[in-house]
Amino acid sequence: MSEAGHDLHALFPDHGPALHMLKLENPHFRVLADEHHDLEVQIQRFEAGLAAVSDEELETLKKRRLFVLDEISALITNEEAV
Repeated sequence: MSEAGHDLHALFPDHGPALHMLKLENPHFRVLADEHHDLEVQIQRFEAGLAAVSDEELETLKKRRLFVLDEISALITNEEAV
């Protein structure tokens, strides 16, 4: 799903079972996980200087990544409350 260091299991190490269930049963989670991966790849490319982007655009991508992680965190919390 994601590269090492940015994998959702690395970001949420204590929530492996919830992540597994969400991946299997929640289509919205899968969309968010894919979006997080795509954003992470783009941000890494820009920060490494492999592609050009304005500071404003990079900041927008980082804010979107945080928003996606907040949504994923909420889904994990809901899954664990069941």
